[in-house]
Amino acid sequence: MNKNELVSAVADAAKISKSDAQSAVDAVFSVITSELKKGGDVRLVGFGNFSVTKRAATTGRNPQTGAEVKIPARSVPKFSAGKGLKDAVN
Repeated sequence: MNKNELVSAVADAAKISKSDAQSAVDAVFSVITSELKKGGDVRLVGFGNFSVTKRAATTGRNPQTGAEVKIPARSVPKFSAGKGLKDAVN
């Protein structure tokens, strides 16, 4: 499912217009993104948790030349599924 299909599904499920659903979906993504940028996390009980983890700097290798490459430290977003979502999928 892509974003347009998600918007259509939300519009149908909530019985609202597609433009309202588009605004709602964009707002949810925006709020989650801004909270993760601040270093916070978003906990949706029964669905899952969005958080940011730190990845340490490492040394990798270029597969073509075998030369060592320094990979800088960075922050990466992480999603952990909640019990309700896991149970629904299984």
